[in-house]
Amino acid sequence: MRSMPDEAPANRTVDLAALDDLPRRFAQLREQVRQVIVGQHEIVEQLLVALFCQGHTLIVGVPGLAKTLLVRTLARSVDLEFNRIQFTPDMMPSDVLGTEVVETDAATGQRHLRYIPGPIFVSVLLADEINRTPPKTQAALLEAMAEHQVTIAGETRRLPEPFVVVATQNPIEQEGTYPLPEAQLDRFMFSLWMDYPGRAEERLIAAEADRIARQAVRAVFGRDDLVRCRQLISQVPVSDHVIDHAVDLARATRPDDASCPDDVRPYVAWGAGPRAAQYLLLAARCWCLLEGRPTPSAADVRRAAMPVLRHRLVLNYTATGENITTRDLVNRLLEAVDEPRYE
Repeated sequence: MRSMPDEAPANRTVDLAALDDLPRRFAQLREQVRQVIVGQHEIVEQLLVALFCQGHTLIVGVPGLAKTLLVRTLARSVDLEFNRIQFTPDMMPSDVLGTEVVETDAATGQRHLRYIPGPIFVSVLLADEINRTPPKTQAALLEAMAEHQVTIAGETRRLPEPFVVVATQNPIEQEGTYPLPEAQLDRFMFSLWMDYPGRAEERLIAAEADRIARQAVRAVFGRDDLVRCRQLISQVPVSDHVIDHAVDLARATRPDDASCPDDVRPYVAWGAGPRAAQYLLLAARCWCLLEGRPTPSAADVRRAAMPVLRHRLVLNYTATGENITTRDLVNRLLEAVDEPRYE
């Protein structure tokens, strides 16, 4: 399996000043986003962690929960170029990646091909309702998400760094949709579920809608800052204890593994792959860095378990019949899998 991008060499010098200042700037960034997004504090923080890790995110929520506004505000707060693609059943891969057109030189009359870049050439791409477009168009994102590049007419073109895809899905209307295959779901670092706001938050949204829409957002981080932060995250040391716990959680999702809990095994057809443990550790590193701690603990791994694991579990018909969800199973895993004990 291919390793995740942008891993820094182990002997790279650590910028201690940037490291010490990171928690303060992260708190400022979080507050900038919260000026526009009312409530949803956990979702905001998890999306920020994915951005710092340069990981892709899938957001599932009903219409009207400000998913688009959240991603646009996030891009503005880190001074990154943003595009939104509204996926529809008639979209083609060229609508995402770009296409070549034939042009005629007015002076010579000769024809030549000119490439017109698609909307994917940005740092933050919002793939809105990604499951409404056919698999052929969904697959156009695979190379971009995995390799940070696209290949058009035999020529490979690099995407800007950082490059992050935030995709959304509507959990209600499934008629005429194309569920993402497991291979593509596995490319997303996090899967986040947005719930309805509380009553007080919803009242504030209704009363202050115009003010919130006009709220200015100040950029706290820039492109170079995010690239440097990703390098710092890769250098955070992790103990064997924490690594073992991440691996144990990932392996416990697999029904044919001896460590899979008895109240999970009957409901799972396929468990999480090795990328799950990688992302658990990456998120744990990021959280400890953003909170000013020198190294992650097992609690940081468990904190990342729900958004990392829930879209990587493939449930069987037994789970469907008993109305068991992936959220239920991840909670059971967290109760059953203890931290490793060392003598």
